Parts: sequence; structure tokens; C-alpha cells
Amino acid sequence: MDDSHKALLGATAPALARAPLRRLPAQQRSMVRVQRMLNACAELLDEGGYSGLSTTRIAERADVAIGSVYQFFPDKKAIVQALGLRYLDQFSTRVDERLAEGAFSHWTDAVDTIIDEYIDMHRSVPGFRSLYFGDAIDIRLLDSETDNNQVIAARLREILVSTAGVAESAELDRVITVAVEAAGAVLKLAFRYASDGDPRLIDETKLLLRAYLDRHFAPART
Repeated sequence: MDDSHKALLGATAPALARAPLRRLPAQQRSMVRVQRMLNACAELLDEGGYSGLSTTRIAERADVAIGSVYQFFPDKKAIVQALGLRYLDQFSTRVDERLAEGAFSHWTDAVDTIIDEYIDMHRSVPGFRSLYFGDAIDIRLLDSETDNNQVIAARLREILVSTAGVAESAELDRVITVAVEAAGAVLKLAFRYASDGDPRLIDETKLLLRAYLDRHFAPART
């Protein structure tokens, strides 16, 4: 097993722990099998969308018995939810790694990195352009208690607090929530205009967020 497959397996485990599985894979062999199911789900989403997805097609594409699918997942929505959670973990890891590499004069400089990683996943990660973080299927796909954008906002808040040295506050919660909602709307527009994202609208997203964040946290700039 090469390093890229090992990394994917490692990224899948936390997502599966939060997904509505019938049971968690206990051995590496079963984890690899579940990984193939998620990969198959991603490919099929790109080919035919959620309406064309079925557990039978996932089993066929993953080259596993249909019983293996139901051994872990109750239905296709649970598979898609596990995939969405895997995307969220991948996104967080990518942003963490990029932020750890850079020296930022101000925490809003991290905005470009966050947007760039999101755009790159949309362009290069199978299934992501079809699923994003799940809104097209269920506004509460990632967590039954809260909507998807709130889950993303909470994850980004954790990243900014731990990596960029931003202080926890109620204001930060509100600001990150608004930033996620605004960025999500403009980036969806960018991908409606161009399959790889209209670069002008991507730039506008960055400008919008930096101006908004500077308005709230400008005293932090040195």
C-alpha cells in the first residue's frame, strides 16, 4: 500500500467515527473495503449526481458484495454523509498544513490559503464538485443537530485559533459564520460561471472576506 492510500485511510477513520454507520471497520482489510465504497460513491456522484446513486451501483463500482455495503452503511445517504465528513477532514488537514508552512503578518492573510485549498479540492478531488459539504442533499448532512455551514465555520474557527493565534470570542463565532456564508454564496456563483471556477469571482471572494475581516480585526494588523 503506497503512502497516498495510507493517508486516505488515515483521513477516513475520524470521518467514519462521526458517520451513521451500522458498525465501524475494525481491521485494515475492512477499512480498505469501506474506503473503496467511498471512492466509488465519489466517482458516481460526479457521473450521475445523487439521484443516480444507489447502494447497488456503489457495490458494483467498488467491487464488493452488496452485503458488505449494508454491513457498514444502512443506506446511500449514510455513505454520502461519510464521504462529506471525509471531505471536511481532508479540507481541515490541507488548510492546517498550509498555514503551518507560512508566516502570516495578519490572520486574515490565511483567508487566501483557505479559499485556495477549497478551490483546489473542487478541481481535483473526485466527487467534491458534486457534493461540496452536502448542502445539495441535506442542509444537515454533516451533523443532524446543526447545518453544514455551521459545522464548517466551527472547524475553521478551530483552525484559526490553533494555527493563526486568533482569540476565542463570541464575536469570532459570529464573524466566521458570516464569512463562511458569504464566501460559499460567491464561490458557488464562480463555479456556475466556469467549470473550474471563474478566477475573477474567486478573487472577489478573497477581497470580500479580507475587507470584512479587516473591519472587525483591523487593530490586530502591525
